[in-house]
Amino acid sequence: MNKSELIEAIAASADIPKAAAARALDAMTDAVADSLKNGDNVSLVGFGTFSVKDRAARTGRNPQTGEPIQISAAKVPSFKAGKALKDAVN
Repeated sequence: MNKSELIEAIAASADIPKAAAARALDAMTDAVADSLKNGDNVSLVGFGTFSVKDRAARTGRNPQTGEPIQISAAKVPSFKAGKALKDAVN
């Protein structure tokens, strides 16, 4: 499912126009991104938790030359599915 299909599904489920569903989806993704940028977690009970994890610096290899390269530390977004979502998938 891509973004436009998700917007159609939200519009049909909530009985709202597609434009309103698109604005709601954009607002939700922006709110999650802003919260993660500020270092906060976003917990949606039954669905899951969005958080930020620290990835340590490490040594990698250039695939073309095989030379070792330094990969710097980074913060990466993470999602952990909740029990209800896991149960719905299985």
